[in-house]
Amino acid sequence: MSKPIFLVPAVSPMEARSAASLPDGEGWQYEPKWDGFRCLAYVAPDSVRLCSKGGKPLGRFFPEIVELLARHSSRPCVLDGELIVVIDGRAAFDALQARLHPAESRIARLSHQTPARYALFDCLQSADIALIDKPLDARRAALAKLVEAFDEPDLFLSEATFDVAQAEKWLADSGGITDGVIAKRRDDGYHPGERAMVKVKRRRSADCVVGGFRYASDEPVVGSLLLGLYDDDGRLNHVGFTSGLGRTERAELTPRLEQMIEPPGFTGRAPGGPSRWSTDRSAAWQPLRPELVVEVGFDQVTGERFRHGTRFLRWRPDKAPDQCRMEQLGS
Repeated sequence: MSKPIFLVPAVSPMEARSAASLPDGEGWQYEPKWDGFRCLAYVAPDSVRLCSKGGKPLGRFFPEIVELLARHSSRPCVLDGELIVVIDGRAAFDALQARLHPAESRIARLSHQTPARYALFDCLQSADIALIDKPLDARRAALAKLVEAFDEPDLFLSEATFDVAQAEKWLADSGGITDGVIAKRRDDGYHPGERAMVKVKRRRSADCVVGGFRYASDEPVVGSLLLGLYDDDGRLNHVGFTSGLGRTERAELTPRLEQMIEPPGFTGRAPGGPSRWSTDRSAAWQPLRPELVVEVGFDQVTGERFRHGTRFLRWRPDKAPDQCRMEQLGS
């Protein structure tokens, strides 16, 4: 069989805009939002290409997925989905990141130790039929047939529902393998690179000790607060930062924090050193007596720390620092 001419060229995946709540009404399909790497797969009889959200090749990092798809390459297709690694029933994003390694020997070893799975949720082409302009219902039907033919546990069809109540339950339960819910119009085509979907993440918050701060890069005022949580051994571990303070509040807060500077700040895991983007001022951090508590909003946790910067919500003078525990990250 000769290699098919793909009607669907290499494209950027369709993206989602953030929303505070799920859209309700007729015509919506809801799906779990997987906590992994977005991946487009181009499957042909003599080749399998995996592409990242930014268009970079992923195949060499996930040879087990290439091998699975190659076993079914007689069914040419273009697939959209998410690569995930699951350990003890939870998404292991740090293990997934570790797969992006330059050494082929390590990649080969990790492909067996922490194998990836491919959660499939869209189909842009099946055989010689381009589906990119077809409504979601048609693309979903074609994808379901392909996944059934694959019959591989690690190539699976992502769940979907038309029931917003079920989607709300998924949202409330997210935080293990998923980190929210995606909503798509059932009658809409696939729009590469456009924010044509809606994503909603579970709102989570944590009370954290301010164990230190960094100065802003361009002026001698507080730039970010360094956040800590206590573990079972009573050590204060650095878990992330927040920088959502207004200009006036930062200026007023700076002299107060400077009076509280006192090593060590963090008695467990401490903030890292400079990065390539740091200036001398912003790289250095100032340790504080563990007296102040703030509530911050966050989305994802990786390796017992906030994956992204957090949202400053409020000061918590009513909260004792030793009540700020690591357990909050798993709630």
